[in-house]
Amino acid sequence: MRHQLAALVCGLGALLAPATLGHPGHDDAITRGASHGHEIDPARFVTSRDTPALPLPHEDDAFTFAIFGDRTGGPADGVTVLAQAVRDVNQLEPDLVMTVGDLVEGYTRSAPWLEQMREFKGIMDRLLCPWFPVAGNHDIYWRGEGRPADEHESEFETHFGPLWYAFRHKDCWFIILYSDEANPETGERNFNKPECQVMSPAQYAWLEDTLDRAADARHVFVFLHHPRWLGGHYGADWVRVHRLLAAAGNVRAVFAGHIHRMRHDGVVDGIEYVTLATTGGWQDGTVPEAGFLHHFHLVTVRHNQIALAAVPVGGVMDVRAITGRVSEETTRLAGAPPLVQPRVFLDASGDAAATIEVVYGNPVTRPVEVTMSPTSADSHWRWTPDHVHRVLAPGTTATFRFDIRRDDDRLDDAVRPLEIEYLAEYLAESARFALPAARIEVDLTADVTIPPPATIDMAASFDGRDDVLEIASDLVPLPDGPLTLECWFNARRFGDRTGLVAKTESSEYGFFVSGGVPSFSIMLGARYAEARADHPMLETGRWYHLAGVYDGSETRLYLDGVRIATVVQSGPRRTNTRPLLVGADVDGRGRATSHFDGLIDAVRVSSVARYVGDRFVPMRRPDSDESTALLLNMDAISGLWVADGSGRGAHATRRGGVTIVPRETP
Repeated sequence: MRHQLAALVCGLGALLAPATLGHPGHDDAITRGASHGHEIDPARFVTSRDTPALPLPHEDDAFTFAIFGDRTGGPADGVTVLAQAVRDVNQLEPDLVMTVGDLVEGYTRSAPWLEQMREFKGIMDRLLCPWFPVAGNHDIYWRGEGRPADEHESEFETHFGPLWYAFRHKDCWFIILYSDEANPETGERNFNKPECQVMSPAQYAWLEDTLDRAADARHVFVFLHHPRWLGGHYGADWVRVHRLLAAAGNVRAVFAGHIHRMRHDGVVDGIEYVTLATTGGWQDGTVPEAGFLHHFHLVTVRHNQIALAAVPVGGVMDVRAITGRVSEETTRLAGAPPLVQPRVFLDASGDAAATIEVVYGNPVTRPVEVTMSPTSADSHWRWTPDHVHRVLAPGTTATFRFDIRRDDDRLDDAVRPLEIEYLAEYLAESARFALPAARIEVDLTADVTIPPPATIDMAASFDGRDDVLEIASDLVPLPDGPLTLECWFNARRFGDRTGLVAKTESSEYGFFVSGGVPSFSIMLGARYAEARADHPMLETGRWYHLAGVYDGSETRLYLDGVRIATVVQSGPRRTNTRPLLVGADVDGRGRATSHFDGLIDAVRVSSVARYVGDRFVPMRRPDSDESTALLLNMDAISGLWVADGSGRGAHATRRGGVTIVPRETP
């Protein structure tokens, strides 16, 4: 097929140039892409309001029909594409469906040809409307012993219909031509030879007579398999055919296939020349949006206007299939990501070896088909098996196991996350609903060496868009009771809502600097205790120290060691399993939101109330002690992590493009 496409010449301009053929005025016979028009008719418009009637569409006898492209030359599962196209078209319910040939794989003897014919017709007969065949080379050409003179012509006419024919529908005529007639002198059939691409006198005379019969029709549409107007190996015989069509004055479009890519070759003498791609045939998808795809055409016919649209196969949704149950259960399924366990440990050289389990539950009342596949942008990761595919019965849970390894010689910036991509399809009674592909990271930790203090002060830089440092909740365990959160920061800007260090989600604690107003919140019992400044007091481009303290009875907020807000409130701390984020707030699904733009340093979380009274002197570089749960002095990045200096291994995972820069960077 590829060498055939390469041999085609865009010969329409040479063969069908209007200046040569000279049929002026045909382009004015119908309109394309114009307004349908309207009319004001109070007799057709009813209201009890005292207002003018609205414009109404004309009551023309409009209708639609579909056209299928080639089905053959591709893999055997092309019939599944055809079947999906049939389902799509049944949702649209056009008046009829046309084809442009190559219905069966063909190029064989009778027995397999008949089997393929029955398969094709079995699928097409599921259409709610009539359908009409066009003969292509795959349908006619014979291979093997016992070749009859007419090859598969007789079988085609016995099981599909005439090689050429026409019919009338709603004051329009549909004319089907046959473009694989044998060379009358040699009997050869070959679409690459011009002498084999000449319409026979018998078919030409029939076409001439049929156009006379259709002289009073509003529109005439013509269908054949080979786009002979392209010239090249098709020769120049189409010139005389086009002249015959143009002389009729009411032929609106000619449709063909064969080349497995879509193209529109303009309007010549009022006739549009259109080639379809495939509906299940061989398709390399070179540029899908430029017509290399499986599709069907939908043609809307009005009294003086024709609309053409290409619909990708699978692009039509069945409204009636999306019941309330389907809508609710797919929503529930989308909100139930898998659980990956355990956390995978990388040693100091970046090596890892583990068996991970991906636990996925089906929370709905229909089966769910699931595929799990590990993936990573890091070529050092290896895993077996490559993927696992299962169908989960309603209410059941499945465990997908993978043996994973990573082999390297150092823990550096080349380390990338290992992810599990999961695809889920909800299997309804009469349809499948695919959820968008999603990924979940395998939780990683590493033997990160705590770097010595840098010779110059360093800080983490956040871009305010997607940069964040993430610490898993179980790595920062805090007993119920007092705590202290503190850090240094220097903002480039303050958004309307800006998280600084937080794991607040209807629970837990965090800093916010929204609009330049510092605040510390902690959930005690059923409500937050929020110590908050009463006005904007933060400037950009300046370093500040912020400390939030809860001592069991009151919550205090300190800015540069000076108490600026106090809330008296007590109660049990409400916790969550969301990660602690540096440089953002966290949402209900553990994702970063309300990002901070600027520098952050010296983040420390403690299980005691470190500061009392009205004032203290903030430490430029805090130390770790037995009450320190997390300490990020931002000295360096090791692979994916910024080291935790508390000695508890709560290393922060870098997301986005967080960098470590000199503290005085503006």
